[in-house]
Amino acid sequence: MTETDAREQILTAAEDLYYRKGYAAVGMDELRTAAGVSLRRLYALFPSKIDVIAAVLQRKHDEWEAALEAAVTAAGDSPRDRLLAVYAHLERWFCDDDFRGCAFINAFGELGGNDPEIARVVREHKAAFQERMAVLADEAGVPREVAFQLSILAEGAQTTAAIAAAPQAARHARAAAEILIDASLAPHPSRA
Repeated sequence: MTETDAREQILTAAEDLYYRKGYAAVGMDELRTAAGVSLRRLYALFPSKIDVIAAVLQRKHDEWEAALEAAVTAAGDSPRDRLLAVYAHLERWFCDDDFRGCAFINAFGELGGNDPEIARVVREHKAAFQERMAVLADEAGVPREVAFQLSILAEGAQTTAAIAAAPQAARHARAAAEILIDASLAPHPSRA
């Protein structure tokens, strides 16, 4: 087995275990067994558990961005529809049988307060999402401060859907997003 293959097996096993059981609950020995590699190989590729978690989160970040872009692109040419496609993407995700919340929020909740590396990775992911929302909002003519509010709606929907097992949280967030978008684009007497 090549180093690339072993790394991929480890990350696939880690992603599954961490998402199902939590980051703190899974030890390196359990990960080694699930990945089908020796402990020596595991530590040669990832010197610490934090290294594995950071690599899993980077992989999740890349997957998230690709899936989000696909959803936005599939929404067509309307900038408003592209912006609202974020919430449709969330709803599809929330309906997955294995949905257990946002891996980044979960990691931050378990480890972010004690591990600056994990906190950094999570913050960078969330900042990238906020920036993508700002770009989509700008394309739709929506003010940047509203983009931040739209991001908060998406983040709140993720947490609500996970805790309450309520995929409809995405529809509620989308409805609120539509109100915010429409209000931000409506002519105001003070602007006239």
